[in-house]
Amino acid sequence: MKKVFLLLFISVSCALWSQQWTPLGPDGGDVRSLSRDPYAADRILLSTSAGQIYESTNGGLNWSRFTKLGEGNDYVLDTIIFHPTQAGLIYVAAWSVENSGGDVFRSLDNGKTWKPLKEMHGKSVRAFAMAPSNPEVLVAGALDGVFRSKDGGEHWSLISPANHPDIRNIESLAIDPLNPDAIYAGTWHLPWKTSDGGATWKNIKSGIIDDSDVFSIIIDQKNPSVVYASACSGIYKSESSGEAFHKVQGIPYSARRTRVLRQDPADRDTVYAGTTEGLWKTIDAGKSWKRMTGPNVIVNAVLIDPAHPSRVLLATDRGGVLSSTNGGISFTVTNHGFSHRQVATVVIDKNDSSTLYAGLINDKEFGGVFISKNSGQSWQQMNVGLNGHDVFILRQSGTGELVAGTNRGIFALRTSAATRTSRWTPLDTIMNVEEVSPSAARVVKSKKGARQKSQAPTRKYLRGVLSTRINNLELTPRKWFAATATGLYSSNDEGKSWHGGPVHGESDFVDVHASANTVVAAARKALFVSDDDGITWHKTRLPENVTGIAGVTMDDSSNLFIASREGAYKSADGEKWEYLSRLPVNNIGSIVFDEETHRLIATSTTSTEMFESKDSGRKWQRIDSGWPLRSVRSSRGRVVGTTAFDGVVAQPDSTAAVTGNGGPGSAR
Repeated sequence: MKKVFLLLFISVSCALWSQQWTPLGPDGGDVRSLSRDPYAADRILLSTSAGQIYESTNGGLNWSRFTKLGEGNDYVLDTIIFHPTQAGLIYVAAWSVENSGGDVFRSLDNGKTWKPLKEMHGKSVRAFAMAPSNPEVLVAGALDGVFRSKDGGEHWSLISPANHPDIRNIESLAIDPLNPDAIYAGTWHLPWKTSDGGATWKNIKSGIIDDSDVFSIIIDQKNPSVVYASACSGIYKSESSGEAFHKVQGIPYSARRTRVLRQDPADRDTVYAGTTEGLWKTIDAGKSWKRMTGPNVIVNAVLIDPAHPSRVLLATDRGGVLSSTNGGISFTVTNHGFSHRQVATVVIDKNDSSTLYAGLINDKEFGGVFISKNSGQSWQQMNVGLNGHDVFILRQSGTGELVAGTNRGIFALRTSAATRTSRWTPLDTIMNVEEVSPSAARVVKSKKGARQKSQAPTRKYLRGVLSTRINNLELTPRKWFAATATGLYSSNDEGKSWHGGPVHGESDFVDVHASANTVVAAARKALFVSDDDGITWHKTRLPENVTGIAGVTMDDSSNLFIASREGAYKSADGEKWEYLSRLPVNNIGSIVFDEETHRLIATSTTSTEMFESKDSGRKWQRIDSGWPLRSVRSSRGRVVGTTAFDGVVAQPDSTAAVTGNGGPGSAR
C-alpha cells in the first residue's frame, strides 16, 4: 500500500470564523491579584500570570472573562489599582515571564480599552503603588530600579540611583499614607527607604536577616511609624518607620516564605499573612499568629472588604479564589466562571458526548483528572491514586476504561465493586524478554551411542517499572502503545505488562499512532514506521532543515501527517520530500485525524486558530477560536479544545454545524 508522507506546515483555503469558543473549565487555577472597585463595591477584578483579567459583579461569587493585556500570554499581572476619586480609571502593572520586559497599562473607561504608558513600556514592573495622600503620585518597582510619576502616569522618572548595585530587582513597594515622598522598596536583597522622593536612599536592614527577599511591605494607615515587611526569612515589624525591625514570632519556619501582608482597615491589630503554607492571622499586632487555612494553600493576595472586614478573599496558586465571610475562620471555593488551568489533554466519552474528561498539569493535588457529565457546566476532580502527578494524555480503551499518561507512568481508572469508588491504578510493569543461548551442548545417550544435542535458547524475563513521562498513548483493540521519555513501549494485555525501550538509539518519543498493522512513532528528531504492528521498525529520513517533531497521525487513506516547527513536506517513500507551505502559521503543535468526518485537524502553538482539511491536506479551512489552543478533539458533532492557560473550550454549535461536524465516531 502506497504511503504519502506529509510533514505538516499546511496550505489553507481560508474561511475565518471570528465567533469565540465557549470556556468550559475546570474552574480554578492560579490567581495573582484581586482588586475591588471603590465605585461598585461588588465589582472585583482578578488577574492571572497569562495576561488575563476576570471580573466579578457579585463580590467574587462568579467570574467572567473581562480582558487580556499584552500581545502574547507571558504577562504576569501582579497589581491592579482603581483610582479612589476618579471613576473608571484603572492601572495594571505587568512583567514578562519570557524576558525582562513589561508594561504599566491604564484604562480611562472602566476597562473597556487599555493603553500602555509610553515611558514605562518595556519595564519589568514587579511592584506598583499609588500614594494614599495623592493618587496622582504613582511608583513602579522594576528590575532596573524605582520609577515615579507625579501626573497619573503621563511622565516618569527614575528616582533610585542609576545602575545601583542593590536598589534594583524591586519586589515590593509601600508609600507613607501621609507623605508621598516617603517610599519603601523591598528588593531581592533587603529593603530600602527614601524620605525625600528619591533624592537620597537608606538601607533599612537593621534587624532583618541578611540576603532576605522582601515580598511585601505594609504601613499602618493611622500610625505610619508602624511598618510590616515580609521576606523569605519571615515577617518583621518596625515601630520606628523602618529604622529598626524585629522578627515577628509565632509562624513556624516552614511557613516563613510570606508572599503578602494585609492589614484589616477597621482593626489595626489584625493582620493577615499569606504564605506558601497557608493563610495566617494575628489579632494582637503580631504577638501571636494562627493558621486559618490548610498548609497546602499558597496565598498570592488578600482582599478585605472595607465595608465588611469579615469578608476576605484569597488569591491562590492552583486553588483559585477562596472566600470567607467570618474573618478567615472558614473558606469556600468561589471560582465559578474562572479557569486558569493548563489542560494538556481532553477526551469526549465515546458513549456519551456530554461527558468530558480533562487532564491537567502543574496543579499537583489540585489537578489530576476532572470529569464533567453535563457538557462542561460543572466538574468534579477524580485524582485519587494519581499522587499529584501531571496528566499529559488521556485515552479510552475499547471497553471504555480511562487510561492516563502522566509524568510518572501510566494509570487506569478502576472502580471497586465492593465500595463503588474509583481509584487510579498504576500500569507500570515492564516485562522485557531476552533470549539466552546455552553455555554448552548436552550429551544424549541412546542405543546407538552417545551423541551431542544442541540446547534451545531459553527466555529470560527482565522486570522493570515504567515510571517515566508518558507523552502519548495509542490504544487499539489488538495492542496498546506508549510514547515515553525513555523509549517506545507496547502491551499485548491492555497494560498489565509492557515491553520495549529505545528504538534504534532513540529514546525520547513524543507521539505514536496506529492504523491496521501500520504504526508510526515520532521521536523529537526522528520518525519510525512499522508494518508488522510494532514488532520491527525502520527509520525514515527527514528533510535536513527539520529540527523538531510535535505530533504524527494517519488518515483513512494511509497518508501520514507530522506536526513540525518548520513546515510541511510530502514524500511517497520517506526519502524524497516535497515542501508544502500554504498554512499562514508555523509551530504546529498538534494534528489529529477525525474519523467521523474524514478530516484532519491541526493547531499551532502560536495561534488561536484551528485548521481543518477534508482532502488529505491539499486545502485547509481556518477557524479562529479566540483562545491559545494546544489541541482539539471531536466526537459526534462536538469539538472541544485544550488551552495553555484557560482550561477546556468548546466550539459554538453554529460554527460546528457549518464546518460539518456530525455522525458517530471520534477523533483520534
